[in-house]
Amino acid sequence: MVIDLNVVGAALIGFFGSVHCVGMCGGIVGALSGFSNTESRKKLWKLLLAYNLGRIISYSLAGVLAGFLGSSALNFFSPNHVKSVGIIMSGLFLFALGLYISNWWRGLETLEQFGAKLWSRIEPWGRRQIPIAGMRQAISLGLIWGWLPCSLVYSTLIWSMTSADPLRSGAMMGAFGIGTLPMLVTMGFASKILLTFTRHKKVRQLVGLIIMTFGLLTLFGISRPHQLNDHPVEDIFCGPDFFRQ
Repeated sequence: MVIDLNVVGAALIGFFGSVHCVGMCGGIVGALSGFSNTESRKKLWKLLLAYNLGRIISYSLAGVLAGFLGSSALNFFSPNHVKSVGIIMSGLFLFALGLYISNWWRGLETLEQFGAKLWSRIEPWGRRQIPIAGMRQAISLGLIWGWLPCSLVYSTLIWSMTSADPLRSGAMMGAFGIGTLPMLVTMGFASKILLTFTRHKKVRQLVGLIIMTFGLLTLFGISRPHQLNDHPVEDIFCGPDFFRQ
């Protein structure tokens, strides 16, 4: 069986980058676990998993859309150049994400502000699902909250677009969502401990360095397509075969 390293990489980015998710989704996880004093922990597990299932479905759908956009670019540009430009963009975004999580550079906040315009329109639908009374509401909330403006999600989504394949891109985003599960599910039971842990300066810097490494590997390492080695960077953007003939 062939293992897609990009899918594995997306899962690892979700796992390590979930220190950022605690701050972004912590309030919603808290709303899900708020009833735990009066109801069983078994039901809490079910609601947390249902919420995260909805969230992962939304990530996967976004990945399919990104892959479709990437594949559509093949109708206008040379396949080699689509892949090469995509690799450069995704590598730079992942590197920037590492800087962002480490609090060394906050430039990606602009990207989140752009997504906030769409979020302001769909967020009220999610609020209507609270308080959570059952599985259907939990899944619906996850489906909506999967579109929360998040630099971690956006950077991985841009990376997935480079596959130019809707199914592979969807698989990458699904794997990314699964990678975030341990942190967010655990948070339903130990939110105060995790918040303290993920806000620690050294923890965020270590995670940032790991994600920056993924960015560098995407640019120059195992994720780099061999076609990129055949073209100088200036040829990627200006070469005679940039457009599909």
